[in-house]
Amino acid sequence: MANNKIKFILEEYEDKFEFKNDKSKLNLRFNRIAFIFFTFFSIFLIYSIHLLHLGSRKSSIDLSKTNTSSKIHRSDIIDRNGNFIAKTVGSIDIGINPPEVIDKKKLLINLKYIFPNKDYKAIKAKLKNNKFFWFEKKISEENYEKLMMLGDKSLKPEQKLTRVYPQKNLFSHVIGQIDDDNNGISGLEKTLDKELKNNKEAIKLTLDKEIQYLVREELLKFNDIFNTIGSAAILMNVNNGEIISIISLPDFDLNKRLNITDVNYINRATKGVYELGSVFKTFTLAAALNENIISPETEFKNLKKNIKCGKNTISEYDDKIPSNLTAEQILIRSGNIGSIRIGQAVGLEKFKKFIFDMGLTSPIKFDIEEVGVPVPFNWGKCKLATVSYGHGITTTILQLAKAYSIVANGGYEIKPSLIKKDKYLKNNRILNEKVSKEIVQILRKIVTQKEGTASLANVNGYEVAGKTGTAQKSVEGGYSKKKINTFASIFPASNPKYSLVVMLDEPKTNSEYIYNYRDGSGIKYKGTPFNTAGWTTVEVTGKIIEKIGPILATKYNEIK
Repeated sequence: MANNKIKFILEEYEDKFEFKNDKSKLNLRFNRIAFIFFTFFSIFLIYSIHLLHLGSRKSSIDLSKTNTSSKIHRSDIIDRNGNFIAKTVGSIDIGINPPEVIDKKKLLINLKYIFPNKDYKAIKAKLKNNKFFWFEKKISEENYEKLMMLGDKSLKPEQKLTRVYPQKNLFSHVIGQIDDDNNGISGLEKTLDKELKNNKEAIKLTLDKEIQYLVREELLKFNDIFNTIGSAAILMNVNNGEIISIISLPDFDLNKRLNITDVNYINRATKGVYELGSVFKTFTLAAALNENIISPETEFKNLKKNIKCGKNTISEYDDKIPSNLTAEQILIRSGNIGSIRIGQAVGLEKFKKFIFDMGLTSPIKFDIEEVGVPVPFNWGKCKLATVSYGHGITTTILQLAKAYSIVANGGYEIKPSLIKKDKYLKNNRILNEKVSKEIVQILRKIVTQKEGTASLANVNGYEVAGKTGTAQKSVEGGYSKKKINTFASIFPASNPKYSLVVMLDEPKTNSEYIYNYRDGSGIKYKGTPFNTAGWTTVEVTGKIIEKIGPILATKYNEIK
């Protein structure tokens, strides 16, 4: 054998075998092989330990010890009963860095197993683009664990603080939204931005999740029944201004961070400014009684069916309204001409001041910035006449709810509030207490008497009082046939605690809807004969009070 060849000699020694090399090169080569084997074994061992570690991770993710992309913590927002409305939680986003992907086909198969509903054609295209992209935002802990078990270094988790809204659409308009930098951009998220960033304790609202849900469900149902383009409702404590429920439809899911440009998503409860019609007749009579010009029994004779004011003719809405009515009957029958006569008796300056003091014509200060400004107008004799029956004057649903609360609570000014307070001031009286009681009892008759326009709201046991308003929507140059139907209610009439204002935007008649009267008579009626508040909004209000009345009676019986 040539000298350059390696010779192996097999020897037997104590039942063991060993190789012997007759050249020194054998040891060198053996050492190299051993080193390579050891290196691969070490890598395998480390990787196995890593997998075991991932498999033994706790299910909860501790973000307190990690760097976050969003370091701004916002305090939680809760309802009056401690239910979360807005909450800051830890979350994880998963990105993919294509240049670090070892096996794209294998990665896609594994991802599809964990996330079967994603668009993998689009993901495949992103992988080919070879640029970093976000695969999944706000990933669940379960899916995060599955992804990490893959051991793919191209998967990039980013842990951060995230704002979530457990109630989704329920409080969307008043809570508002934040931007990607965790700054409030609308609603309470904006107006309370500093407090939310600096306070550790949750901010408690006056709102009630359970009540809010029930009111919203009824509005949604009747939006379909009467084919509206939207609706709004406000439930307020008349004695302190606490808003227990405030709804505007359509609404949106706060978790989706939508950039809404459709004007139909306006906050109709606070931002929308409307002519609301005959609900203003309550204030006309209240102003006259407050000035002690007339009494509820004062009779107005020879009331015409129509009168001229400038070039315009003002007509009675119902020719069957008698020519001779008391002041009380004018409000119960919702007479236009009679209301004008009462307004004229008050006089322009006194009536103007009263409407202003009730907070109906000036911008309202509120807990959110999204509030409407009533359209200004020039007062005159004709304007006094039209405003007396609710024509040619605009306001918001929020301001209307406040004004009816003042009428109900003995005449005290209140400040509507969304934020729970320990103390509430109630010292500025606008309306005489006697007048307050008289007006409430007349509003009760609108619901209970045959001549009234709101009998559908006569829910047994709740002493509902209120006034209807049916108004044509104003357009450039005049008025359209589209309507705003409103019902402003107070209950219970014997000891008012709540005002509830409901508005339907452009309702339509429904020939198939069946009315069930709530006064115990058992009367049923099919079809909506007229597109008026008495046949639309009043029905909605009655349904709402049926649902929330028992809860209010038991949960808030301490409210005085």
